[in-house]
Amino acid sequence: MANIQRRGFLAAGLATATATATGTGLAQPANAAQERPFEGGRSRRPISKPNILVILGDDLGWADLSSYGAPEIRTPNLDRLARSGIRFTDGYSGSSVCSPTRFSLYTGRYPGRLEGGLQEPIGEATETNGIPLDHPTLATLLKGAGYETALFGKWHCGYLPWFSPTRLGWDTFFGNFAGAIDYFSKLNNNGDHDLYEGEVEVDELGYYTHLVTDRVVDFIGQHRKQPWLINLNYTTPHWPWEGPEDRAVSDEITARIKEGSGGRSPLFHTDGGSLEVYRTMVEDLDDNVGRVLQALRRSGQLGNTVILFASDNGGERFSNVWPFTDQKGGLGEGGIRVPTLLSWPDALPSGRVSDAPVVTPDWTATLLEIAGAAPDPAYPLDGVSLAGYLLRGERYPEHDLFFRMNGQRALRRGDLKYLQVDGQDHLFDLGADVREQAELAQRRPDDLAELRAAWEAVDDTLLAYA
Repeated sequence: MANIQRRGFLAAGLATATATATGTGLAQPANAAQERPFEGGRSRRPISKPNILVILGDDLGWADLSSYGAPEIRTPNLDRLARSGIRFTDGYSGSSVCSPTRFSLYTGRYPGRLEGGLQEPIGEATETNGIPLDHPTLATLLKGAGYETALFGKWHCGYLPWFSPTRLGWDTFFGNFAGAIDYFSKLNNNGDHDLYEGEVEVDELGYYTHLVTDRVVDFIGQHRKQPWLINLNYTTPHWPWEGPEDRAVSDEITARIKEGSGGRSPLFHTDGGSLEVYRTMVEDLDDNVGRVLQALRRSGQLGNTVILFASDNGGERFSNVWPFTDQKGGLGEGGIRVPTLLSWPDALPSGRVSDAPVVTPDWTATLLEIAGAAPDPAYPLDGVSLAGYLLRGERYPEHDLFFRMNGQRALRRGDLKYLQVDGQDHLFDLGADVREQAELAQRRPDDLAELRAAWEAVDDTLLAYA
């Protein structure tokens, strides 16, 4: 398979990495000198069920972490997390915008199987824009396997009075419902105050990233007797561009929101931000992930906790998606390839890197298998479990990675990628051309037709856009 060639290239690249990746705009990944290719193998899996911690950054670009070569941003805690497990170079989000990716994580299925998943992203509060309350989720399935469940931070899978995490399997919820909120005033892009404890609105004045971390640290310290699932959904580094010291920026944006001048919400902050503010936000995210990891270490739970870190989609504006093209909202690599780290100190080797392609719903299937929770047969998963590859020495399960946005198509098979934008078909070989510049559609028409047919076969099973 093409992946074998890529693994050989990866190993050679690790052996010859230099201080700066000449011509790429990236620095040497922070752990490059110590990383070795992940080759699988039978793990020393613990007897007891592991805790599961899934951390999502928001609009984080593929190269926004120093473990992925960020030239200016320093993320020592996430670099340490990468060293403790496996760094995936070919990790993908389930969509190129936030709420569909979250649908795919919580259901393990393509967003287009549900009406709410057709919203890209969810903006309006309606009785259909959410995950149906009778649909199994990662939380309900893990609860059935004896897990306590909690979600902290951004939900963005449906609004009250119809939807909430506590109606879909999470025992504990502290966070916001909308796609974005001001980090200080907690006003969302609809102009509403959006901070909740369960389904009760609460008012807390601190910087949102810090408040969410405080709750997670408290939860970890208090829950040690049964396995737990924590979904930790930071809004960082999503706009508005506000670091922990930028309350004055928040005051100005909040005043404009309250004025209700019409048009696009000031929360989009198209007239603000900078590379320096963005760096501050990402480095603060890293600091807070470090606080969570320290809480796990302090409570003696770090070793038997599966930690998955990823982003809900590619970056935008100030983020770094090099060497890819496109950004959030597009199905080019820059819109869907995201930093992806996996750690389980008691079961997985440390200091590894994998170029196995993996997409959000694959992680749902993987976590369920690791936890001993069976999917609901009435709602078959679209994700493919990597548990055998990660823990039992099995071959990587080759499978297509399917993506759909309204007006866009993408499907990856091995190194080949089919992409359609504005009705125009494209074919790229990502093994040789990660920037998607060398058009192969005319040179390899049979491959194009095969991948297009595979995409259309999946699409035929999904709901149509209105």
